Amino acid sequence: MGLMVAAGRPVAVPGVVTYEAFGAVGDGVADDLPAICKAHAHANEHDLPVRSDPAATYHLGRRALTAIIRTNTDWGASKFIIDDSQGVDDHKRPLFEVRSSLKPVELRIERLARGQERLDVRPPVDCLVRVENHNRSLFIRRGLNRNHGSAQREVFILRKDGSITGGIDWDYDVVTSVTAQPIDPEQLVLRGGVFTQIANRMRQEVGYNYWSRNIEIRRSNTLVDGITLDITGETEVGHPYGGFLHIQGCADITLRNCVIDGRKTYQTIGSAGEPVSMGSYGYLADEVVNFRMIRCRMHDIHDRSRWGVIGTNFMKNILLEDCALSRMDVHQGVSGTFVIRRTTLGHAGLNVIGRGQLVVEDSTLYGTNLVRFREDYGSTWEGDVVIRNCRWIPPAANAVMFGMNNDGTHDFGYPCSMPRVIRIGGLFVDDSKHREGHHGIRLFKDPVAGSGSNLPFPYRLAERVEVSGLMTASGLPPRVSDNPEVAKAIKVVAMPGTSPGPGR
Repeated sequence: MGLMVAAGRPVAVPGVVTYEAFGAVGDGVADDLPAICKAHAHANEHDLPVRSDPAATYHLGRRALTAIIRTNTDWGASKFIIDDSQGVDDHKRPLFEVRSSLKPVELRIERLARGQERLDVRPPVDCLVRVENHNRSLFIRRGLNRNHGSAQREVFILRKDGSITGGIDWDYDVVTSVTAQPIDPEQLVLRGGVFTQIANRMRQEVGYNYWSRNIEIRRSNTLVDGITLDITGETEVGHPYGGFLHIQGCADITLRNCVIDGRKTYQTIGSAGEPVSMGSYGYLADEVVNFRMIRCRMHDIHDRSRWGVIGTNFMKNILLEDCALSRMDVHQGVSGTFVIRRTTLGHAGLNVIGRGQLVVEDSTLYGTNLVRFREDYGSTWEGDVVIRNCRWIPPAANAVMFGMNNDGTHDFGYPCSMPRVIRIGGLFVDDSKHREGHHGIRLFKDPVAGSGSNLPFPYRLAERVEVSGLMTASGLPPRVSDNPEVAKAIKVVAMPGTSPGPGR
């Protein structure tokens, strides 16, 4: 049953729930968030869909309120204003949160083995399981944003028959905590909505103070389709946002046809006591199994004044398809499969660490590297990399295809390695902007930074690089590495029609 207003009171009518039935004005001035919260609470209680007025402009006010969404919601062409310029009651509180109605399941898991594909446990329904061993730290970051790492943890899908989707990444001699959230059998759809966010003007000279004022997705089997976010009102002062769409602790998530603008890059003093740039994301995904972005884009993927639009942590199985984004960034790992297809990545490029298979196909990339394996997390990729029918347009001709660096002196919490095998099958490199003295692109610069062999945390080199159909605008063949020992150690197999050039 939906609602309409009669004599100032909501009464039940067939249909859907509307915000106006609970007092929303929709004039872009009045604070409509209390009415929106009440409307969703009623919809959740009665399992009804919600539909906004396509002609309305809803102002979401300054109060510390969160609308909980548990049913299909269609915002269509409705406009929403988020004004953070005057300060708010709680800048870390989300405006909307998509949650499941299902209650957690109690599970007991004492230990796990890396690569494990089954458990003796039989949950009553398929669940998204999160495990942690707080006695061990991983992803011990190096550099200007250095830290002591994160507790060993991961998520996976445990089926009713005991099988696992999203295989176990680490050995757990003990599991200190377990949570299991049932996966909703029916998909929840959050559709439409044109959001304008007037940026915050927070002053804080040292450290990060992330803002939310966003939409959080914590329900598995959710589709977000057609959300738009424009950023306005940015000044020289401000602090970053932790993702307008923040997806956390769930499985089977699809973002489709979303347009989220990048945010201005600000500066702060990092944990090493030096100035650092503050990253502010449009999309942020943490602890997600099966994450898909389809036809998502942004306004200007080459604007270097804007921070890259997406960051992720603790992910399993990612697909980007038909997207145009300034950046794709994997911080604390992805495993399983990571596929980028028919996608354009702008100035900030592709940044990743993890394990499994990384496939980039039929795509165009503009980053300084074709793929940058993040050195602050050890430049590690345990598995294979496939580049197929792509274009790479670096900003400078004397470029390095695969960016990585690990001098073997830092403990990241895990062994680090280059990809086992890199396969390049069709790649055009536009190095036409070359300057005098350009000798061709390099596959690797110096991944081990010229260090010796007796290192406390050695960095394992790639076994081989297989190349076919690689062409450069300059006509110069690629070199292997600036480090002659690395160039000699990595076997490069030139397939017919391609010559990788001498190792240098």
